[in-house]
Amino acid sequence: MTAYPAPKPASGTLRETSPALLLPGAINEGETKAPRRQVSAIVTTFNEADSIAECLESLNWCDEILVVDSNSTDATRGIARQFTNARVFRRTYYGAASQKNWAIDRCRHDWVLILDADERVTPELRNELEINLTSPVTATAYFIRRRTFAMGRVVRYSGWQHDRVVRFFRRGDARYPNRRVHADMETVQTPAVLGAVLDHHMVDNVEEYARRTCRYAVWGAAQLWRDGRRKIGLWQVLVRPAWRFFRTFILQLGVFDGIRGLVMCGVPAYGTFLKYATVWSWATAQRHGKDPQLPKFDDDSATWVSGAQRTFS
Repeated sequence: MTAYPAPKPASGTLRETSPALLLPGAINEGETKAPRRQVSAIVTTFNEADSIAECLESLNWCDEILVVDSNSTDATRGIARQFTNARVFRRTYYGAASQKNWAIDRCRHDWVLILDADERVTPELRNELEINLTSPVTATAYFIRRRTFAMGRVVRYSGWQHDRVVRFFRRGDARYPNRRVHADMETVQTPAVLGAVLDHHMVDNVEEYARRTCRYAVWGAAQLWRDGRRKIGLWQVLVRPAWRFFRTFILQLGVFDGIRGLVMCGVPAYGTFLKYATVWSWATAQRHGKDPQLPKFDDDSATWVSGAQRTFS
């Protein structure tokens, strides 16, 4: 996550508030509770028929849900259309950042909550968000901590104990950068941190995790290639993967997650190896006159204009 300088807010836009106002029942007797600000939820999907219903059910309290589907071949869109507050779109996939920025521009409300289809809003998180939406504005973007599940159990270590993402924000004050994979939200102001967690049902089995990791590794390699980072040596192919495994399995205590931790640290380390090895192989092939076939990128500049520079309708 990167914070860039904020424009000077209009008078009265941001107000200080007592922590008591953030607590249920903290309204004095006889006072009228402030109306709740409306919120749009965004979910991006591809072949998520097994998980989309639970995800959308956890968002049913939102004023609208935008489901942006990357041409699923299963029942994902049909299931999503059963939710009366959901609007379902089809769009070619150019990466998660492109999909989410595209959806942000189509939200009807100023406050936005973004989920992946494998995530769920917990009752505690919903309560905290609802309180936030009825309280004076003290921040324009928020980190949400994620509780990650893998193969049926919570992953307590392996680096995931520190996982948090910016997913709740005011439209125009946050946007994703132009990256094909692993793009962190950029915000106008430093985000606050919510107390409740988002449940992240990351992976059900090793085969699924390996396929996803390989796909992300190729996309990451394409980003490196596109950015001109094409000189790859033993440091990137050998040391970086080894360091990633050591950092997550030993320093970030993945060993205490047992075999599950070994998998959750070993597969991403292999993904790091595959990313750099792929760039090396492309550079080698190019020296013999063969250019790599990169995945498509979203080159529409409107997708990437930051919230601080953009005026929304």
